[in-house]
Amino acid sequence: MTDRPTIDFPARIGVWWASESWSMPAAVEVAQEIEALGFGSLFIPEVGLKDCMVQSAVFLAGTQRLVLGTGIANIHARLATIAEGGGRSLTAAYPGRFVLGLGVSHGPLVENMLGGTYDKPLATMRSYLDRMAGLPEFVEPGSGRPTRLLAALGPKMIELSGTHADGAHPYLVLPEQTATTREILGPDKWVVSEQAVVVGESAEEQMRRAHLHLEVYSGLPNYRNSWLRQGFDESDLVRGGSDRLAERIVGQGSVEQAAASVTAHLDAGADHVVVQVLGDGDPSWDPRPALRELASALDLKG
Repeated sequence: MTDRPTIDFPARIGVWWASESWSMPAAVEVAQEIEALGFGSLFIPEVGLKDCMVQSAVFLAGTQRLVLGTGIANIHARLATIAEGGGRSLTAAYPGRFVLGLGVSHGPLVENMLGGTYDKPLATMRSYLDRMAGLPEFVEPGSGRPTRLLAALGPKMIELSGTHADGAHPYLVLPEQTATTREILGPDKWVVSEQAVVVGESAEEQMRRAHLHLEVYSGLPNYRNSWLRQGFDESDLVRGGSDRLAERIVGQGSVEQAAASVTAHLDAGADHVVVQVLGDGDPSWDPRPALRELASALDLKG
Protein backbone atom coordinates (compact mmCIF):
# COMPACT_ATOMS: atom_id res chain seq x y z
CA MET A 1 0.00 0.00 0.00
CA THR A 2 2.90 2.38 0.75
CA ASP A 3 6.62 2.57 0.10
CA ARG A 4 7.46 3.69 3.62
CA PRO A 5 10.03 1.72 5.62
CA THR A 6 8.76 -1.13 7.74
CA ILE A 7 8.33 -0.76 11.49
CA ASP A 8 7.42 -4.10 13.05
CA PHE A 9 5.07 -2.81 15.73
CA PRO A 10 3.56 -5.87 17.48
CA ALA A 11 0.56 -3.69 18.40
CA ARG A 12 -0.79 -0.28 17.40
CA ILE A 13 -0.42 1.15 20.92
CA GLY A 14 2.89 1.64 22.71
CA VAL A 15 4.30 3.52 25.69
CA TRP A 16 6.15 6.82 26.08
CA TRP A 17 8.25 6.77 29.26
CA ALA A 18 11.00 9.00 30.64
CA SER A 19 13.31 6.59 32.45
CA GLU A 20 16.33 8.81 33.14
CA SER A 21 16.03 8.51 36.93
CA TRP A 22 15.96 4.70 36.80
CA SER A 23 19.04 2.50 36.67
CA MET A 24 19.22 0.75 33.31
CA PRO A 25 18.79 -2.78 34.77
CA ALA A 26 15.61 -1.67 36.56
CA ALA A 27 14.41 0.24 33.49
CA VAL A 28 14.88 -2.85 31.34
CA GLU A 29 12.60 -4.75 33.71
CA VAL A 30 9.93 -2.09 33.08
CA ALA A 31 10.43 -2.43 29.33
CA GLN A 32 10.10 -6.19 29.59
CA GLU A 33 6.76 -5.85 31.36
CA ILE A 34 5.61 -3.27 28.82
CA GLU A 35 6.31 -5.89 26.16
CA ALA A 36 4.63 -8.67 28.15
CA LEU A 37 1.49 -6.56 28.61
CA GLY A 38 1.09 -6.38 24.84
CA PHE A 39 2.22 -2.83 24.12
CA GLY A 40 4.02 -2.53 20.80
CA SER A 41 6.71 0.04 21.52
CA LEU A 42 8.63 2.09 24.03
CA PHE A 43 9.48 5.67 23.07
CA ILE A 44 11.98 7.51 25.27
CA PRO A 45 12.92 11.20 25.47
CA GLU A 46 16.28 12.95 25.59
CA VAL A 47 16.67 16.04 27.73
CA GLY A 48 20.42 16.01 28.29
CA LEU A 49 20.64 13.57 31.21
CA LYS A 50 21.15 10.24 29.40
CA ASP A 51 22.01 9.39 25.80
CA CYS A 52 18.83 8.06 24.21
CA MET A 53 20.74 6.09 21.57
CA VAL A 54 22.63 4.17 24.25
CA GLN A 55 19.42 3.59 26.19
CA SER A 56 17.71 2.33 23.03
CA ALA A 57 20.46 -0.22 22.45
CA VAL A 58 20.10 -1.54 26.00
CA PHE A 59 16.30 -1.73 25.79
CA LEU A 60 16.45 -3.50 22.43
CA ALA A 61 18.90 -6.06 23.78
CA GLY A 62 16.69 -6.68 26.80
CA THR A 63 13.43 -7.30 24.91
CA GLN A 64 12.30 -9.62 22.13
CA ARG A 65 9.87 -7.80 19.84
CA LEU A 66 9.35 -4.36 21.39
CA VAL A 67 10.00 -1.47 19.01
CA LEU A 68 12.23 1.25 20.49
CA GLY A 69 11.79 4.84 19.45
CA THR A 70 13.51 8.06 20.44
CA GLY A 71 10.92 10.64 21.27
CA ILE A 72 12.96 12.59 20.57
CA ALA A 73 16.73 12.48 19.98
CA ASN A 74 17.87 16.06 20.36
CA ILE A 75 19.69 17.12 17.18
CA HIS A 76 21.79 19.57 19.23
CA ALA A 77 23.19 16.71 21.33
CA ARG A 78 25.19 14.93 18.59
CA LEU A 79 26.60 15.38 15.12
CA ALA A 80 24.26 14.50 12.26
CA THR A 81 26.64 11.83 10.99
CA ILE A 82 26.87 10.26 14.46
CA ALA A 83 23.06 10.18 14.70
CA GLU A 84 22.83 8.55 11.28
CA GLY A 85 25.61 6.07 11.99
CA GLY A 86 24.12 5.11 15.34
CA GLY A 87 20.70 4.71 13.79
CA ARG A 88 22.11 2.47 11.06
CA SER A 89 23.88 0.32 13.63
CA LEU A 90 20.68 -0.23 15.62
CA THR A 91 18.75 -0.87 12.41
CA ALA A 92 21.33 -3.44 11.31
CA ALA A 93 21.27 -5.21 14.67
CA TYR A 94 17.48 -5.02 15.18
CA PRO A 95 15.75 -4.74 11.79
CA GLY A 96 12.31 -3.16 11.98
CA ARG A 97 12.59 -2.48 15.71
CA PHE A 98 14.24 0.94 15.93
CA VAL A 99 12.72 4.33 15.12
CA LEU A 100 14.93 7.42 15.18
CA GLY A 101 12.70 10.28 16.27
CA LEU A 102 14.46 13.63 15.88
CA GLY A 103 13.61 17.08 17.21
CA VAL A 104 15.01 20.60 17.39
CA SER A 105 14.23 20.73 21.13
CA HIS A 106 13.73 24.13 22.80
CA GLY A 107 15.79 27.28 23.16
CA PRO A 108 16.23 27.23 26.97
CA LEU A 109 17.33 23.59 26.98
CA VAL A 110 19.69 23.93 24.02
CA GLU A 111 21.31 27.16 25.17
CA ASN A 112 21.33 26.78 28.96
CA MET A 113 21.82 23.03 29.39
CA LEU A 114 23.68 21.99 26.26
CA GLY A 115 25.55 25.24 25.61
CA GLY A 116 24.39 25.36 21.99
CA THR A 117 22.76 27.93 19.75
CA TYR A 118 19.03 27.77 18.97
CA ASP A 119 18.17 29.50 15.72
CA LYS A 120 15.74 28.94 12.81
CA PRO A 121 14.45 25.49 13.80
CA LEU A 122 13.14 24.54 10.34
CA ALA A 123 16.36 25.41 8.51
CA THR A 124 18.42 23.77 11.27
CA MET A 125 16.48 20.54 10.97
CA ARG A 126 16.62 20.52 7.15
CA SER A 127 20.40 21.01 7.21
CA TYR A 128 20.80 18.28 9.83
CA LEU A 129 18.81 15.79 7.75
CA ASP A 130 20.82 16.65 4.64
CA ARG A 131 24.05 15.96 6.53
CA MET A 132 22.66 12.67 7.77
CA ALA A 133 21.84 11.68 4.20
CA GLY A 134 25.44 12.39 3.21
CA LEU A 135 26.94 9.66 5.38
CA PRO A 136 28.73 7.16 3.06
CA GLU A 137 27.08 3.83 2.39
CA PHE A 138 30.09 1.90 3.68
CA VAL A 139 28.96 2.78 7.21
CA GLU A 140 26.88 -0.27 8.19
CA PRO A 141 26.67 -1.50 4.59
CA GLY A 142 23.37 -3.11 3.68
CA SER A 143 21.53 -1.90 6.77
CA GLY A 144 19.73 0.94 5.04
CA ARG A 145 19.13 4.17 6.84
CA PRO A 146 17.15 4.23 10.09
CA THR A 147 13.45 5.04 9.97
CA ARG A 148 13.18 8.74 10.84
CA LEU A 149 10.30 10.63 12.41
CA LEU A 150 10.32 14.33 13.22
CA ALA A 151 8.83 16.04 16.24
CA ALA A 152 6.52 18.12 14.05
CA LEU A 153 3.87 20.49 15.38
CA GLY A 154 3.65 23.33 12.84
CA PRO A 155 2.66 22.84 9.21
CA LYS A 156 6.12 23.53 7.78
CA MET A 157 7.85 21.04 10.07
CA ILE A 158 5.14 18.49 9.29
CA GLU A 159 5.78 19.02 5.58
CA LEU A 160 9.51 18.53 6.18
CA SER A 161 8.78 15.28 7.99
CA GLY A 162 7.22 14.09 4.75
CA THR A 163 9.85 15.32 2.31
CA HIS A 164 13.00 14.61 4.33
CA ALA A 165 11.90 11.89 6.78
CA ASP A 166 9.44 9.03 7.10
CA GLY A 167 6.75 10.79 9.06
CA ALA A 168 5.94 12.68 12.24
CA HIS A 169 5.80 12.15 16.00
CA PRO A 170 3.19 14.65 17.30
CA TYR A 171 3.37 15.33 21.05
CA LEU A 172 0.80 17.02 23.32
CA VAL A 173 -1.78 17.30 20.56
CA LEU A 174 -5.50 16.70 20.18
CA PRO A 175 -6.77 13.97 17.86
CA GLU A 176 -7.80 16.76 15.52
CA GLN A 177 -4.14 17.70 15.14
CA THR A 178 -3.28 14.07 14.43
CA ALA A 179 -5.87 14.26 11.65
CA THR A 180 -4.27 17.46 10.33
CA THR A 181 -0.86 15.79 10.37
CA ARG A 182 -2.23 12.84 8.42
CA GLU A 183 -3.88 15.18 5.91
CA ILE A 184 -0.60 17.03 5.29
CA LEU A 185 1.50 13.85 5.04
CA GLY A 186 -0.93 11.71 3.09
CA PRO A 187 -1.18 7.91 3.43
CA ASP A 188 2.44 6.98 2.73
CA LYS A 189 4.15 8.36 5.85
CA TRP A 190 4.15 7.26 9.46
CA VAL A 191 2.19 9.19 12.09
CA VAL A 192 3.06 8.14 15.65
CA SER A 193 1.16 10.33 18.13
CA GLU A 194 1.68 10.66 21.88
CA GLN A 195 -1.19 10.81 24.38
CA ALA A 196 -0.78 11.56 28.10
CA VAL A 197 -3.28 10.03 30.53
CA VAL A 198 -3.91 9.72 34.25
CA VAL A 199 -5.11 6.31 35.43
CA GLY A 200 -6.94 5.95 38.74
CA GLU A 201 -6.90 8.59 41.50
CA SER A 202 -9.60 11.13 42.36
CA ALA A 203 -10.77 13.75 39.87
CA GLU A 204 -8.87 16.40 41.83
CA GLU A 205 -5.64 14.39 41.77
CA GLN A 206 -6.03 13.65 38.08
CA MET A 207 -6.31 17.36 37.33
CA ARG A 208 -3.35 18.13 39.60
CA ARG A 209 -1.18 15.63 37.71
CA ALA A 210 -2.33 17.03 34.37
CA HIS A 211 -1.38 20.58 35.37
CA LEU A 212 1.92 19.36 36.81
CA HIS A 213 2.69 17.64 33.49
CA LEU A 214 1.93 20.81 31.53
CA GLU A 215 3.95 23.08 33.86
CA VAL A 216 7.16 23.15 31.83
CA TYR A 217 5.55 22.78 28.41
CA SER A 218 3.24 25.76 28.98
CA GLY A 219 6.30 28.01 29.13
CA LEU A 220 7.79 26.82 25.83
CA PRO A 221 6.93 28.76 22.64
CA ASN A 222 6.76 25.60 20.47
CA TYR A 223 3.90 24.17 22.48
CA ARG A 224 2.17 27.49 23.16
CA ASN A 225 2.02 28.16 19.43
CA SER A 226 0.87 24.62 18.76
CA TRP A 227 -2.02 24.94 21.20
CA LEU A 228 -3.07 28.27 19.70
CA ARG A 229 -3.17 26.63 16.26
CA GLN A 230 -5.32 23.85 17.75
CA GLY A 231 -8.00 26.31 18.87
CA PHE A 232 -6.96 27.28 22.38
CA ASP A 233 -6.41 30.94 23.29
CA GLU A 234 -4.13 33.00 25.50
CA SER A 235 -6.31 32.38 28.55
CA ASP A 236 -5.43 28.68 28.27
CA LEU A 237 -1.68 29.32 28.29
CA VAL A 238 -1.28 30.08 32.00
CA ARG A 239 1.50 28.19 33.74
CA GLY A 240 0.42 24.57 33.91
CA GLY A 241 -2.38 25.23 31.45
CA SER A 242 -6.00 26.11 32.07
CA ASP A 243 -8.44 23.46 33.22
CA ARG A 244 -9.85 23.41 29.69
CA LEU A 245 -6.42 22.74 28.19
CA ALA A 246 -5.59 20.08 30.80
CA GLU A 247 -8.92 18.30 30.30
CA ARG A 248 -8.55 18.12 26.53
CA ILE A 249 -4.82 17.39 26.23
CA VAL A 250 -4.58 14.84 29.06
CA GLY A 251 -6.89 11.80 29.08
CA GLN A 252 -8.70 11.70 32.43
CA GLY A 253 -11.73 10.09 34.08
CA SER A 254 -12.17 6.33 34.22
CA VAL A 255 -9.54 4.00 32.81
CA GLU A 256 -11.95 3.36 29.94
CA GLN A 257 -12.11 7.10 29.23
CA ALA A 258 -8.32 7.31 29.35
CA ALA A 259 -8.13 4.41 26.89
CA ALA A 260 -10.62 6.15 24.60
CA SER A 261 -8.39 9.24 24.49
CA VAL A 262 -5.63 7.00 23.14
CA THR A 263 -7.68 5.21 20.50
CA ALA A 264 -9.11 8.56 19.34
CA HIS A 265 -5.75 9.24 17.69
CA LEU A 266 -5.96 5.94 15.81
CA ASP A 267 -9.42 6.92 14.62
CA ALA A 268 -7.97 10.29 13.53
CA GLY A 269 -5.37 8.65 11.30
CA ALA A 270 -2.39 7.74 13.49
CA ASP A 271 -0.63 4.49 12.62
CA HIS A 272 0.57 4.04 16.19
CA VAL A 273 -0.05 5.84 19.49
CA VAL A 274 2.32 5.96 22.46
CA VAL A 275 0.61 6.51 25.80
CA GLN A 276 2.31 8.37 28.63
CA VAL A 277 0.88 7.59 32.07
CA LEU A 278 1.39 10.50 34.43
CA GLY A 279 2.69 10.01 37.94
CA ASP A 280 2.68 12.08 41.10
CA GLY A 281 5.75 14.14 40.24
CA ASP A 282 8.30 11.76 41.75
CA PRO A 283 10.80 10.79 39.00
CA SER A 284 11.06 7.30 40.49
CA TRP A 285 7.30 6.73 40.22
CA ASP A 286 6.59 3.28 38.80
CA PRO A 287 4.32 3.38 35.70
CA ARG A 288 3.63 -0.36 35.65
CA PRO A 289 0.47 -0.51 37.84
CA ALA A 290 -1.21 2.14 35.67
CA LEU A 291 -0.02 0.45 32.48
CA ARG A 292 -1.50 -2.87 33.65
CA GLU A 293 -4.91 -1.24 34.09
CA LEU A 294 -4.64 0.52 30.77
CA ALA A 295 -3.54 -2.63 28.91
CA SER A 296 -6.64 -4.38 30.19
CA ALA A 297 -8.92 -1.51 29.19
CA LEU A 298 -7.31 -1.41 25.72
CA ASP A 299 -7.71 -5.21 25.43
CA LEU A 300 -4.06 -5.68 24.56
CA LYS A 301 -2.94 -9.24 24.04
CA GLY A 302 0.03 -9.78 26.29
